[in-house]
Amino acid sequence: MSKPLLTSLADGVLEITLNRPDQLNAFTVEMHQHLRAAMEDARDNPQIRAIILTGSGRGFCAGQDLSERDPSKKEIVDLKVTLSTNYNPLIRMMRAMEKPIICAVNGVAAGAGANLALACDIVLAADNAKFIQAFSKIGLIPDAGGTYTLTHLLGEARAKALAMTAQPLSAQKAEEWGLIWQCTPADELMDEARKLAKSLASSATLGIGKTKQVIQAASTNSLDQQLDLEAETQGELGRSADFKEGVQAFLEKRPASFTGK
Repeated sequence: MSKPLLTSLADGVLEITLNRPDQLNAFTVEMHQHLRAAMEDARDNPQIRAIILTGSGRGFCAGQDLSERDPSKKEIVDLKVTLSTNYNPLIRMMRAMEKPIICAVNGVAAGAGANLALACDIVLAADNAKFIQAFSKIGLIPDAGGTYTLTHLLGEARAKALAMTAQPLSAQKAEEWGLIWQCTPADELMDEARKLAKSLASSATLGIGKTKQVIQAASTNSLDQQLDLEAETQGELGRSADFKEGVQAFLEKRPASFTGK
């Protein structure tokens, strides 16, 4: 039996692949456990400086495996418990991690699978990929941060329409609307993702991690709060080894060698 998750580490980049291709990489409890463990390792391992998340086969992730939610079974699954135990801690960890997470959406991203992708920092999608907020088809609301992410990235009007109609959004339209960073030819997707991840991993990752946190804070901060946060964070980074190395390399007209410290 194949593993529900594959990982590989090279050049400071941890590549995580959802690996239930026959089920379009739909989430089971087991896959949640493996993904949480992989993200915890990425968070805690100083050798890991960037992460790529992708899927195997023809889809990225179809969301929750509904075979675990069969209403004909006697046991009723409390979806609040499912979110509080599995999805929400994962999304919070990804958002709090001070390392860049790149999502390479290789096919359909539906339901919680779409919102998992959108929780990443930089999203690349194959030109045949689609994002589907499929929840309304089974009488639910978008979860895994979907109501937050869609509204903040697209505005209320588009967020409501996508959630209520469950209409597929093409990768091209997602790029046009600013929902993702880039739509890429399918056969170039992983090369592009790996090139980007390798570039970020060799950069000043301390500053990149802080950039992630400060930008995320801007959605709820006032201007005064954001200015104060910028000043505080810049003061911290100004005392870092990466800043010293970056300036020295600039003055000496040579490539910088960053350590993430």
